Amino acid sequence: MRPATTAIHGGFDYDPETGATAVPIYQTASYAYASAAELAEVFHGRAPGHVYSRISNPTTHALERRLAQMEDGIGAIATASGMGAISALMLGLLRAGDELLTTRGLFGGTVSLFHNILTRFGIIIKTLPPDADAFARAVTPETRVIFAETITNPTMDVLDLEALSHIAREHNILLVVDATVTTPVLGPIKRLGADVVVHSTTKFINGHGTAIGGAIVDTGSYRWAGGRFEDLATLAERAGQMAFLARLRNVVYRDLGACPAPQNSFLMLQGLETLPVRMPIHCENARRLAEFLDGCASVKWVNYPGLADSPYRPTVYRLYNGCAGALLTFGLADGADPFACLDALRLARRMTNLGDARTLALHPASTIFAEYDARDRTEMGVTDDMIRVSVGIEDFEDIREDFEQAIAKATE
Repeated sequence: MRPATTAIHGGFDYDPETGATAVPIYQTASYAYASAAELAEVFHGRAPGHVYSRISNPTTHALERRLAQMEDGIGAIATASGMGAISALMLGLLRAGDELLTTRGLFGGTVSLFHNILTRFGIIIKTLPPDADAFARAVTPETRVIFAETITNPTMDVLDLEALSHIAREHNILLVVDATVTTPVLGPIKRLGADVVVHSTTKFINGHGTAIGGAIVDTGSYRWAGGRFEDLATLAERAGQMAFLARLRNVVYRDLGACPAPQNSFLMLQGLETLPVRMPIHCENARRLAEFLDGCASVKWVNYPGLADSPYRPTVYRLYNGCAGALLTFGLADGADPFACLDALRLARRMTNLGDARTLALHPASTIFAEYDARDRTEMGVTDDMIRVSVGIEDFEDIREDFEQAIAKATE
């Protein structure tokens, strides 16, 4: 099935008992079996079924199957949040002495996880420029994972994932890609060489700001049996390509407890059904708003990879089917207060989320990156004048008029 069809029908046909075509919400903590022997068989993985919703749940399982199909993966695990997905993934892969290569401009929560949590376990984090050659030079025998975002939030850098994939293949390193900003609709990241894909499903996949969630998808591209993860290589002798997902679900995911509530999985499924319709509107509105801001005399700079003068325009168009996403950042003319602009907005909401049907705006330096000092923020590419906008699916003229009047008030 093609993406728009998979978003509606993937992972679930209908309930044979009731005929329901919407995935039912299995709001239960545990599951009963007719005999102790039957429960034991399911518990040990020798028979299909569910035993405890911290490990698996039918509603969540339908979401996982649908997401895996949309990313052309071999399986997926849904989590309680996007950060829960990245945390479970990294803690399930890395150990003391392992190196993780990543780039500047990542989401503030991911930066905090890498530098404040993973380093406490002896994991080495190397932050590099958004350039494939820098990654090639940084690889050592201890490197295990390359982590990248499709379009970095909030710096709007676009890494060439195909080039990163070649580096990863050459050194037998795992390439993990956070595709939250581009979603499966702009193209399954597997085709660009990603081994594992993560999403904050809270964002565009949910699309309505009603639930928190995340997901991990194994694309099936990495050969775990011959990989650089000893425990997974051993398990792959029995579990084959499903080794990573099996260990993640039955050990890491189970023990960390990062499972989503069934109600939240249901809400993600509802949002996923309309994602292929919403995403093109998000992207088109963002392109038009970026072009409007770029031509506004009271705006000092605009950062959007789809602009004609962006160095990332050729890459983002080549990788993501001509779409540059729905995020942009901009700064006002010298001396103008970004808070004054934000406070003057009437339609756009001042919120820390992104990917909502509504247009959202915030000041990254005082919110997501508030825990870092000015020097650190500068190194991350976050300036004090930066305003980030997640462009919604409202009528574009209403969005434009809102920012036009807000900028005028902030710069008068």
